[in-house]
Amino acid sequence: MAKAKTVYFCQNCGTQSPKWAGKCPACNEWNTFAEEIVKKDDGSAWQAAKTTKERTQPILINEISFEKEERNQIADTELNRVLGGGLVKGSVILIGGEPGIGKSTLLLQLALQHKAGKIIYVSGEESNQQIKMRADRMGLASDSCYLLSETAIENIFKHANEIKPSLLIIDSIQTLQAERIESSAGSVSQVRECTGQLIKFAKETNTPVFLIGHITKDGAIAGPKILEHMVDTVLQFEGDRHHAYRILRTTKNRFGSTSELGIYEMISQGMRTVDNPSELLISTKDTDLSGVAIGATIEGSRPLLIETQALVSIASYGTAQRSSTGYDAKRLNMLLAVLEKRGGLKLGDRDTFLNIAGGFRIEDPALDLSICVAIVSSFEDRAISQDICFAGEIGLGGEVRAVSRIENRISEAEKLGFTQIFISKHNLKGLEMKKFKIRISTVGMINEVFKQLAS
Repeated sequence: MAKAKTVYFCQNCGTQSPKWAGKCPACNEWNTFAEEIVKKDDGSAWQAAKTTKERTQPILINEISFEKEERNQIADTELNRVLGGGLVKGSVILIGGEPGIGKSTLLLQLALQHKAGKIIYVSGEESNQQIKMRADRMGLASDSCYLLSETAIENIFKHANEIKPSLLIIDSIQTLQAERIESSAGSVSQVRECTGQLIKFAKETNTPVFLIGHITKDGAIAGPKILEHMVDTVLQFEGDRHHAYRILRTTKNRFGSTSELGIYEMISQGMRTVDNPSELLISTKDTDLSGVAIGATIEGSRPLLIETQALVSIASYGTAQRSSTGYDAKRLNMLLAVLEKRGGLKLGDRDTFLNIAGGFRIEDPALDLSICVAIVSSFEDRAISQDICFAGEIGLGGEVRAVSRIENRISEAEKLGFTQIFISKHNLKGLEMKKFKIRISTVGMINEVFKQLAS
C-alpha cells in the first residue's frame, strides 16, 4: 500500500509547497494554498499498447522529415476557421467560458454532426437522459456517437480502448478523478493528472480530444495555469447571455493563428453559425439617428462592419461620466481629449457613453475614426448617412493614420452596399482604387472628415 503524502498547492498557479504559506512565491497571490493528499505510486491511468518503450535518441534537425499535419474537416465551419482549417489528429483542445454560455451545446452538436468515425461524449455533470433530451431539442441524431456518464479517468480509458473513437469529448475536465490521486475532483493535482493522462492518450492514439473547462469569477480557466500550457489549443467562448450572439476566440493554437474568430447565434435548436455577421451587426433604421457611425474592423482573417453608438449629453452632476461597452475606456478618454484639443469640441462638461453594437468587444484601432464621428454626431445632434463607413486610426495630433488590410475592409463595405468609405490618405500606397465601385474619400486630419461630412 502506497503511503499518502500531504502537500500544498497554489490554487492560482499550481505551485507545490511542502508547507502552507500565506503568499505564493511564484504568482505573489495571497491565501491561495490549499492542502491536498497525493499518493505516489508507479501506476498510470493510461497504459500504452506497447509493453516496452523505445528510448528516444537525439537527431539532427536537418535529418528530420516534415509532413504537413493532417486535418479533418468538421461540419462546423466556424470551428474549422478558429482551429486553423480543421481538426489535427492527436490535438488536445480546451474550451472555456461562462456557465450557460453554450459550451456543452456546441460540443454535443459537433459530436452529433461529426461523420468521420466514432465519437465518445463523456459527461461528468449530466446523465445520459439529460444529454439525450438536449439532442432531441436540437433535432439531431447520430449512429456513431456514444454517450458516457463517468468521472473516473480509468473507466473512460477502458471504454476508449474498446470503442477506439476518432474523437473524444470531456465535459468537463474539473469533474474527472484519477484513483492514484486522493484529493477531490477539481483540485489542482486532479486536474493536472487527468489532463496529462488525456494528452498522453491523444498523442499515442492520434485521437483528438476536446476538454471543457470551468472558469473562475475573474474569467480565467479554473485550475493550474499549467493546464493551458499543456494543451495544444485554448478557445474562449464569450458572449452576453442577454444577446443571441456568441464569440469563439483563439487564445492559443499550436496549429494555426491565434487571431481567428468564430461567431454563433444561440437559437432553440442549438448553435447556428453566422456566415456574414456584418449584415446582422448593422441595424436597419427607418430614420437616421445622430450618434451612430459604421466602422470597418478585422478580426482574424474576417472583415466586419460594426455599428458604433455614442451619446453625448450635458452632465447632470459636477463630474462628467465616461462609460464604454465593448471598447477600451482608456482609449475612449484619449479620443475625447483629441477631439477637445484638435477638434475644438468642449466635452469637459458632457457625459459621454459609447457602445459597440451586438455585444462585441473590439480592440482594433481602426474603429477610432468611426467612434470620433459618432461622438461628434451626437454632440452636434446631426445624423450620419447610413451609406457611409469609416476605417482609420486616430493619433494624438489628430492625424488619421493608416490601418492594415485596407482592401479587405473596402471590399466588405462595397459588398454590403455602402456608397462611401473614409480612410487615411497614407493607405493609398499600393491601393488599386479602380477596381472598387465604392467612393473612397481620403483624409489626413480628423478635421477634414468633419468638413467633408458637413458639406
